[in-house]
Amino acid sequence: MKLIRPTPEEGAAGLRAMTTVARSRGKIPGPTQRLIEAGQKVLLGSSEPLENLAPISPEELAAAITRPEIRQQLVSGMVIASLSAGEPPAKQTQTVQGFAKALEVSGPQLSAIEKIGNHDVLFFKLCVLRNGHMPDMIKNEYHHHGAMGVAKALAGLRGLREDPEVAARFRAWEKLPPESLGSHLIRFYRDNGFALPGEKGGFPEAGLYHDLSHILGGYDTTPEGETLVGGFIAGYRENRPDHGLFTALFVLSIFSAGVDVTPIGVGSSTGTVGDVAERFLLAIQRGSALREDLSDDWNFWEYVELSLEEARARLGILPKTETGPGDF
Repeated sequence: MKLIRPTPEEGAAGLRAMTTVARSRGKIPGPTQRLIEAGQKVLLGSSEPLENLAPISPEELAAAITRPEIRQQLVSGMVIASLSAGEPPAKQTQTVQGFAKALEVSGPQLSAIEKIGNHDVLFFKLCVLRNGHMPDMIKNEYHHHGAMGVAKALAGLRGLREDPEVAARFRAWEKLPPESLGSHLIRFYRDNGFALPGEKGGFPEAGLYHDLSHILGGYDTTPEGETLVGGFIAGYRENRPDHGLFTALFVLSIFSAGVDVTPIGVGSSTGTVGDVAERFLLAIQRGSALREDLSDDWNFWEYVELSLEEARARLGILPKTETGPGDF
């Protein structure tokens, strides 16, 4: 995902549309309000009280916003906001659908929220998984290790087998200098009680970019940290067909909508994005500045012996800020 700054006119109409969507629940939930306010600050540089904003019709919105990229971004924002405070009611998802139709925006994200709005949780989960980063991870694992490698990796993730040879390659990182990226990752695993790739319960090698993103981005494993790293990864997946949107929806489903969409069951919570709303948007912006898509068969072995700061510099990872790393 890449955040695009709208014109003042586009921003004013879009902000009214976002509040119209949020009000379709009745009172705007706290997490949703904080997320919209964060978007207003980060994208528009303003702080208009939401209660002052009049509703807007789909036709009026379509007349005010004609750039396809802003239309697409706005609908993505509506979908994200709809998952920010528990499962959305059907009325809210129908409001999003109405705006999307007027803006001539389509895509699987609209099918996903339609499913969750109608309490079709199973098909919502399948839609999020099918359109997000999980198929890419499996494809990368298959590219390097074949069908048997995929089967072994998934069995290991579920704690059904181990691969001592693979595990030994990663345990060797314990001997790297403490400032190296590899050493940081080993400490991250040990401090959090996570298994290494190859160990029972360990993540497949093709998915290691997620854990390395925690280290490179400086995000912890709390629900807030997982939300932020999801935004960071969504940012650097901008060139994917979904522009990284479903990576963001994956973490929002789990930690803000309260729907565990993972195949292994990690638990869920509601409203977390409201606690990190501005930082979530800045994480997306920060991820979009990377020189590489780390989820696209990235060769992390070339980086593990580098110091963490050198790895960040080589990848173009900007420092975390509270106001955003420069202009969009």
